[in-house]
Amino acid sequence: MEYRDLERLGISVSLLGYGCMRFPTKDDGKIDRMEAEKLIDTAYENGINYFDTAYFYHEGESEPFVGSALSKYKRSTYYMATKLPPWQVNSLEDASRIFNKQLERLDMDYIDFYLLHSLNKKMWDKMVRLKVPEFYDELKKQGKIKYFGFSFHDDYEVFEEILNHRQWDFCQIQLNYMDTMEQAGIKGYHLAQRLGIPVVVMEPVKGGLLASLPDDISHKLKENKPDASVASWALRWVANLPNVKVVLSGMSSREQLEDNLKTFNVFKPLDLHEQSIIEDVSKTLKNRVNNGCTGCNYCMPCPKGVDIPYNFRIWNNYGIYQNRNSALQQWENEIPDNQKAANCVSCGLCEKVCPQKIEIRNDLKRLQKEFERL
Repeated sequence: MEYRDLERLGISVSLLGYGCMRFPTKDDGKIDRMEAEKLIDTAYENGINYFDTAYFYHEGESEPFVGSALSKYKRSTYYMATKLPPWQVNSLEDASRIFNKQLERLDMDYIDFYLLHSLNKKMWDKMVRLKVPEFYDELKKQGKIKYFGFSFHDDYEVFEEILNHRQWDFCQIQLNYMDTMEQAGIKGYHLAQRLGIPVVVMEPVKGGLLASLPDDISHKLKENKPDASVASWALRWVANLPNVKVVLSGMSSREQLEDNLKTFNVFKPLDLHEQSIIEDVSKTLKNRVNNGCTGCNYCMPCPKGVDIPYNFRIWNNYGIYQNRNSALQQWENEIPDNQKAANCVSCGLCEKVCPQKIEIRNDLKRLQKEFERL
């Protein structure tokens, strides 16, 4: 297993981290504990020493399961990461109660990496107002947490504000070769690097989309490395960045785990030719968008409640990745019927303010028909 040093913290972590959000489940949605524990054991035995869970993963079942599965191993041989849900915290008493419940669920005396979960501007402002970071500084002094950080989902400017607010031990961002300009993005990575703050990366394969690319794109990758999986290219691209200390992967099957272990047990950085292939793949995929919506929200609010940018986001993702199952999952589960394109009445107000001059009304009709066909 490849390990990376967190020099300022004086520790070494496995470059591949186990994301504990997507364990195999039974028909009732509960974790298949027998199969999931086999995955944890295989991961640990192959050198993975970083396990990342959260208060709400698997509807609260992940923390107690992971704590139980790891209890057979010496506590000092692995690092446990979990997260505080800021949206559930309205006082320091809430923060304390949730933290103590997490210790109880995990059946541990301390947590190695503790994060403020999924920060955006609103949640960060609330955490500052309630003095939550100071509360966790005290828990660090007591030895109940070792390292304090945050995970992030907002724009770069918010990331910059949070990162410069205090001395963080680490941060966690979404990053992959298709999302370099999304959220904190590659600019956020470089800021963290300049400040000496280690980076943990989530979504390195973009929720699985970069593990199952259109055939013509997959062929480009397979042509260069026939024995390498499509997913391994995305993982290696992220791991090529020296200040990325952990690449999280939510491995839900033995096949995924074994493939990732193959990538990280003998890790090989991307050479210049391979980097150029990834750049070409990224450019080709991005050219497949259905329209040029940038999500600027100038078209909002729609008088009929249509979430125009989100409709276009799902549609453009389908155009790029041509992944029918993923597109339908988003269309059916992530956008309410009253916000879908079918509610457009062609009033045209949105087109008057669109900086990209998109024919929004026509595109909404096109995407509605396309998803109905799917």
